[in-house]
Amino acid sequence: MRVVVLGGYGVFGSRIATLLVRDGMEVWIAGRRRSAVDAEVRRLGSLARPLEVDIDGDLSPIFEPNPQLVIDAVGPFGTYTDRPDPYAVPRACLHHGADYVDLSDDATYTQGIVALDEEAQRLGRRVLSGASSVPGLSSIVASTLVEDMSEVVSIETAILPGNRAPRGTSVIAGIVSQLGRSIRVWRGGVWRPTPVWGEPAAIRLAPDLKRVGRMIEVPDLALFPAEFGARSVTFRAGMEIWPLDRGMQILAMVRRRFPFAVTTRRAGWLRQLATLLEPFGTDRGGMRVAVVGRKAGGQEVELSEWCLVAEAGEGPFMPGIVCRTLARRIANEQKDIAPGARPCLAEATLEEIEDALGDLAVKTTRYRRPFPSLFRSAIGSNWHALPAEVRQLHDVHEMESFSGIARVETGRSFVARIVRTVFGFPNASESVSVRVKKTRHGLPGAPRERWERFFGRQRFMSQLRPSQRAGHIRERFGPLEFELRLEAEASGVNWHVERGWCFGVPLPGKLLPISHTREHVTSDGFSFDVGLHAPFGLGLIVRYVGWLKPDEEAAATSAISELAKQSAES
Repeated sequence: MRVVVLGGYGVFGSRIATLLVRDGMEVWIAGRRRSAVDAEVRRLGSLARPLEVDIDGDLSPIFEPNPQLVIDAVGPFGTYTDRPDPYAVPRACLHHGADYVDLSDDATYTQGIVALDEEAQRLGRRVLSGASSVPGLSSIVASTLVEDMSEVVSIETAILPGNRAPRGTSVIAGIVSQLGRSIRVWRGGVWRPTPVWGEPAAIRLAPDLKRVGRMIEVPDLALFPAEFGARSVTFRAGMEIWPLDRGMQILAMVRRRFPFAVTTRRAGWLRQLATLLEPFGTDRGGMRVAVVGRKAGGQEVELSEWCLVAEAGEGPFMPGIVCRTLARRIANEQKDIAPGARPCLAEATLEEIEDALGDLAVKTTRYRRPFPSLFRSAIGSNWHALPAEVRQLHDVHEMESFSGIARVETGRSFVARIVRTVFGFPNASESVSVRVKKTRHGLPGAPRERWERFFGRQRFMSQLRPSQRAGHIRERFGPLEFELRLEAEASGVNWHVERGWCFGVPLPGKLLPISHTREHVTSDGFSFDVGLHAPFGLGLIVRYVGWLKPDEEAAATSAISELAKQSAES
């Protein structure tokens, strides 16, 4: 089979060409720099051919070899939308009777490829965008992991290359151009603005390989919620060494304030700076896809994950593995790749992918384990006896948020005012909108949750983690940490403060605050009554009573509307 690889001498294009030559295909290395084309042809040997072409100009040279497949590995695909016709290359492939595949990691470009669908189906050709690590490979893995799940709670993907992996200018341009802005991420059934290169998370790829990943935009974020019916979909990438990670954070702050354009020349400068740090770190990297969900007919939540670790600097082959698999299918005239133009979602099996990885220094592993929430673990066997509304509020596996209305009472003593100021507790109000956002973090076996509570414009936050004692959790407010006993009943949960620490030093029992906290179900749904009193009989600090309902798109604004209605009636 004859294949044209556009950008065939680039970081990813050259590796795709290498894989296809290994498979015995005739590969035409296409690019506008003839010297680079010829050098790559000499490296690959007799099955490689040179082809000089500029995709911003005349495209006819691409089709002189009469290829069956054209692979676009040029990028950055985010800049294609600035061209008069962003889809000029795939459109030309349709007109010349060739299938088309690209490595796009740009959500807008990949989703927009469906504009060619009608023509592609009429001509019986395949036009697939995003046949790279994302969404091509990630969707294949996710589709395998969700096969026996009736409910998909979350899909989390991460790509964490080694520092010595080569960096293409187009990849750097694609990532840096995102810095300084917010993206929409589907989390807990709601689209949420999320800063690029924010929300760091520890990710374990192997027992001896753990990295930090940060949020960036890829097509998965836009495509997976509908494709898999997932409640949350996230993607993170990361740098192995801290100077580069910190540099990305600084660039994000700079671009937030001064949103300069990321030109090819500027991306080249950044690549040269990053190259200075190549002696540090390793050539070991990997990818992880993790799905959380429930099996059909089951109540318990499970984590199913697939991890890939690439050794010996072979990580840059990963974006080309889907292309290799699709090229093999097309060469064998497999008819199950349906004609049409679409994002490349689950277009092969995981077995085919792992077979395509067989000649690389790559190891893949799959794990499946229980994935209970923090409160499910703490409450234990009494969990399923709780009201469904209470379980829902505490069944946090990625991010969930809830909105409602509360009444707030506050104590008038000097101590009460000081404590409320220090912790950010809300001011007194007969009716105030409430929103609670809960985010799970930590490694799978050690769940932690961050709770952010918003009373109108006021916000206070705490961190919760497991306790070594059954039926207990620990909650931290800055330097203060308290151990809470959870008393589960058929009607709800009562919270009791039992122990406390300040900067890790145990507090005497007489210094502990007196807490009266109850969660139960009323006609409004999930209801709470939280009361906090100062020790030594110094009286009320704060008490808030109200109700919460899960955010589902417009739910957050409905609480505010209800508040406005109540205010108008009063």
